[in-house]
Amino acid sequence: MLTWQVAGHGPLRALDERLGRALAAGSIPSGAAEFFADLGNTAVALPVLLVVMVWTGWLGWRGQRGSWGADQGGEDAALGPAPVRWWLPPLAAGLALAAVPALVVPLKLWIARPGPPRMAGDAAAFYPSGHGATAAVAYGVAGLLLIRGLRERHGSAGAGPHTPATASTDTATTKAAATPTTAALTIAVVLLNAGVGLGLVRRGYHWPLDVLGSWCLAGVLLAVWCAVCDRWAAGGGGRAARRRTTGEAEAGADGS
Repeated sequence: MLTWQVAGHGPLRALDERLGRALAAGSIPSGAAEFFADLGNTAVALPVLLVVMVWTGWLGWRGQRGSWGADQGGEDAALGPAPVRWWLPPLAAGLALAAVPALVVPLKLWIARPGPPRMAGDAAAFYPSGHGATAAVAYGVAGLLLIRGLRERHGSAGAGPHTPATASTDTATTKAAATPTTAALTIAVVLLNAGVGLGLVRRGYHWPLDVLGSWCLAGVLLAVWCAVCDRWAAGGGGRAARRRTTGEAEAGADGS
């Protein structure tokens, strides 16, 4: 819808350009707008994501080592170690950011939308915003990595079949305490990207629809990252399935 309006010079594009001019001439401090616009640079967003990738990858690797040590006996030993791919979420996060220019550049060349008046002398195309997509994917997937790491960290401390009731209560309390952190991370990522988008428009680097289109593209990449990690990263589902299969086989043998 947005791309069609921009490429076909629809009424939404005319409204967008009027709004962009009004925001560029508005009262938002230009220094603050420039600061947030710069957060969409790869030179800023990439190091932030790399730090989060390394830290969450280390947490996943350490957690897997602990789970291997705990699974050496009993029922889990018979089922075998869970195939936890701790390296997949950080790797997929890096690939998601690498996909941004691979998708944005062809779209820009295809649509070839001119920029705001400040960028009149720039021959480059402007829809969707590369800075907006870079910020949305880098900071978005960094936040998702941190949230996923928090959940897995608290989940790894969950009660097992021989865990005392007091330990189960402590685990539930710890998970409840982590909820505000997850909410805070989500709000911080949303506000940060809103600041980047507003800064890009206020400084006259992009039209509002350029930024909105980049957010839609980033949303697709983040959804793909979540689907990949949910499908292939965690090993608990595979182990649970094997437990169900074993239980069904045993029940069938008893019934016969």
